[in-house]
Amino acid sequence: MRLFAAVLPPPAAVDELATEVRRLKTLPGADDLRWTGREGWHFTLAFMGEVDERLLPELRGRLARAAHRTAPFPLRLHGGGRFGRRTLWAGAAGALDDIRLLAERTDAAARRTGIAMEEHRAYHAHLTLARGRTQTVDLRPYVDELQHFEGARWQAGELVLVRSNLAAKGEPGGPPRYETVGAWPLGT
Repeated sequence: MRLFAAVLPPPAAVDELATEVRRLKTLPGADDLRWTGREGWHFTLAFMGEVDERLLPELRGRLARAAHRTAPFPLRLHGGGRFGRRTLWAGAAGALDDIRLLAERTDAAARRTGIAMEEHRAYHAHLTLARGRTQTVDLRPYVDELQHFEGARWQAGELVLVRSNLAAKGEPGGPPRYETVGAWPLGT
């Protein structure tokens, strides 16, 4: 099964972002982007890829400990940016050191479980909004518009393990479906 650990923004934060995305979709060239849906908006902490189901009990235990060792922390959706010419994202503000620490702990939990993780790189809290259908899409106008986006503050209080079900055959380019397979409150 294809898994990742994440922090999910609450419904009110998702609603704020949805309003901003509706505005972004009115910009010229918006049809050249594949927009992610509300159900896919999350802050990925650690992408694990394909995980053998036999590892799931140990992984759950290790993620529960990682969540227990991390106190809840404040976040808000804030601004945005791009990765290269293909990915548009919304950013975060608030306790970025805390979400970074939680990301490191989830990555370590996966590694200790025996999951082969990609090469470790510095964590950057972001929520993917859209991907360019081609390399020629200019994401700069969208990034410029996102610079003014300020979401309300909320408390991150849960670590979630998510299964990503890729689009079925015959649905090329369709969005993945996400299914929560574990969730643990942060702190005690």
